[in-house]
Amino acid sequence: MQVQKLVFSNSERAKLAARLELPADQPPLAYALFAHCFTCTKNLTAIVTISRALSNRGIAVLRFDFTGLGESEGDFAETTFSSNVQDLIAAADFLEQNYAAPKLLIGHSLGGAAVLHAAGYVSSSTAVATIAAPATFDGFRRHLKSAAEKIETEGKAEVLLAGRAFTIKKRFIEDLDHARMEEAVRNLSQALIIFHSSTDALVSVESGLRIFEMAPHPKSFISLSGADHLFSNRRDSLYVGEVLAAWCQRYI
Repeated sequence: MQVQKLVFSNSERAKLAARLELPADQPPLAYALFAHCFTCTKNLTAIVTISRALSNRGIAVLRFDFTGLGESEGDFAETTFSSNVQDLIAAADFLEQNYAAPKLLIGHSLGGAAVLHAAGYVSSSTAVATIAAPATFDGFRRHLKSAAEKIETEGKAEVLLAGRAFTIKKRFIEDLDHARMEEAVRNLSQALIIFHSSTDALVSVESGLRIFEMAPHPKSFISLSGADHLFSNRRDSLYVGEVLAAWCQRYI
């Protein structure tokens, strides 16, 4: 395994930090693009574990920080779900121009929703994988309920997420209201695999089942028990990586 430290620019010319996991002893069979969860970073343990499981099977993986998070430039408070989708498209363009166009798109949680939307704009992709992704954004809105009134009246509010304070603006919520999740899923032309834990306390397994129901074939659903939303137990994330590596060989 080789890891390259990279930087690319998004549509707003902000520099986004990335890591490219490459197979150690062979040219990549294909390239994959990994989108992290809301307010997470590319260095989340589960993302690193899954990426390395794939690179050990010959698949190169680009994982990056969305605008305003981790090592990337930009103001998180000014980002939206749509800007995350645009960051993904910029990452795919970067891969195509400098390495090879991505065949596999992977997204965790809100990043899973983002790759489902970005898939229609990344024509090179032939497979999509979601991990603990929401089918709608209702749960996200409920999570922000305590700050909803302040966001509505003042246009923004500071919200505590995973022990860290983030500023959420009204435009972020309004942008979610315009996202067309069902349309994005039903229009998928790529093969889809869904990973979801039946014990996910943040995004219920029903969300994964709903995505599965909406998606066209070919599609697969992998249900796990005992894993948390962040797949923080290395055994769980390694399992996801190994299964994903085997599954995607058929489509990439």
